[in-house]
Amino acid sequence: MLDIISIGDSTLDVFLTLNNEEAEVKCTINEKECQLCLDYADKIPVESVIKVPGAGNASNNTVGSSRLGLKSAIVSILGKDDVGDMTMAHWKREGVGTKYVTRDPKHGTNYSTVLNFHGERTILVYHEPRTYRFPKGLPAAGWLYYTSLGKGSEVMHKDLLAYLKRSKAKFCFQPGTHQLLLGLKAVAPLIEASHVTVMNKEEAERLLETGVQSMPELLKHLRALGCEIALITDGAKGAYSYDGAEMLEMPIMDVPPVERTGCGDAFATAFVAALHLGKPVSEALRWGTANSASVLGYTGPQAGLLKMAGMKKFLSLFKDVVARPIDGAAH
Repeated sequence: MLDIISIGDSTLDVFLTLNNEEAEVKCTINEKECQLCLDYADKIPVESVIKVPGAGNASNNTVGSSRLGLKSAIVSILGKDDVGDMTMAHWKREGVGTKYVTRDPKHGTNYSTVLNFHGERTILVYHEPRTYRFPKGLPAAGWLYYTSLGKGSEVMHKDLLAYLKRSKAKFCFQPGTHQLLLGLKAVAPLIEASHVTVMNKEEAERLLETGVQSMPELLKHLRALGCEIALITDGAKGAYSYDGAEMLEMPIMDVPPVERTGCGDAFATAFVAALHLGKPVSEALRWGTANSASVLGYTGPQAGLLKMAGMKKFLSLFKDVVARPIDGAAH
């Protein structure tokens, strides 16, 4: 039986690292709203170009899960093009099952250009139009991991929920941009069915329509929708979880940042893998943080994804960085 099946769109990510002299960041006075500025109608030299076939949230999850020893497969749509061929080859090298990958003869593989400047990324995304269907005959698995898909993917929700009920798979929901734009009413049944729902703080605030709230209040609001574990990440401030009994905060493992794409995926991937392997939530938070920190040290979302030996080494190196109860959180 498969340990985890990931469902989501896949892309070719092309990473361009900008020269410090060719760009600048301008922010509002509160530094919460910033813009990356380049000279208009000019040629902008870049320091490096890195191509990553088989990127995207679901692919990052399935590759990361496979590296941690889980038997993984992906449900995704690729074009019948060279990029699709490269992506299939990449997944096979990583030990990812591809039986449920569809090749679209009319539309190419999705494409993103990622501008890396001072360790932060700005992503230009192109999604091909897709016709989504939940795959027939999807086998039982320990986990189903459902994440970013494009417009029209909501037609799969009924069949996805039926699969969860039939298969008894645990469910991790990591909503992508389109799923968040559907609004809370549309995705609430997915959250209710999930063992883990994970998103970042800004996404949680927008989806729950709570405005700016304390982290304990956000966690309570999210878990009240029915998920077993509410998991919220907040960049350099760390990650936070609530399982109805214990509310925890997990600080980061401080490493020099190179590029941030995929850090959230890496966190959620290792968190779920740890739960699958029987670890408690407190240790799963450490696994997620280690995987995220490793990815932060590379360009692209997959180069730093840890294998089990690397995970053990990272956890040992940062043995003093542990999850702790959130101060003042009323449970």
